[in-house]
Amino acid sequence: MNQLSDRLATAPVIGVLALQGDFNCHLESLKKVGATGREVRSLESLHNLDALILPGGESTTMALLLREFNMWTGLKKFTKTKPVWGTCAGLILLSSQVEDGTGAPDKTFEPLGVLDVTVSRNAYGRQINSFEDKVEIIDGAEKLSAPVSFIRAPKITRVGSKVEVLAKTDDTPTLVRQGNLLGSAFHTELHEDTTFIRYFLNHVSKTLSADKGESITNTNSRSREVA
Repeated sequence: MNQLSDRLATAPVIGVLALQGDFNCHLESLKKVGATGREVRSLESLHNLDALILPGGESTTMALLLREFNMWTGLKKFTKTKPVWGTCAGLILLSSQVEDGTGAPDKTFEPLGVLDVTVSRNAYGRQINSFEDKVEIIDGAEKLSAPVSFIRAPKITRVGSKVEVLAKTDDTPTLVRQGNLLGSAFHTELHEDTTFIRYFLNHVSKTLSADKGESITNTNSRSREVA
């Protein structure tokens, strides 16, 4: 059994970027559902992870620390193949473009550029404007609902052609997916409800299973070529 098969047979290992922000809350959420969570503070700690959560916090500080600890390029490479969920500041990091308060490109911030959305930072207002809501995920025939919090949240102002909108708040996308990447404008980890963390773990399982199937197909193709 290869390494990927071994991981699929057991619970996936989920990393949580722990340089700044509310990473502890995500680790607690993972613990609640019996998942294995690990703090990610270095490039080396990305190794042997099945997936990653980029938490809420201060996106500028996170970006600076990722570069200072030489994690930026490695993280970007990780997002190309592994399931990654960016919440709030994490969504900003994943995005392809960031706008300032006027709707113009924010030239002071360079995101990873892997999720084809444009976001406007703090567009839902300051800390005092924070609010809770109930969001419904519509993913094909599956419908889920759970409480979330918007805290200095970014607003998704543009969605690329390959990006699926899974949830909206007041007709504005608040949860999106592009292949192995998920991005949410809201926080879910501040609530006792575990609907969203279970949804992410299901996303991880599907992504790893798809990768395994593709690996087997490629191996069989090469075998036929050799034969």
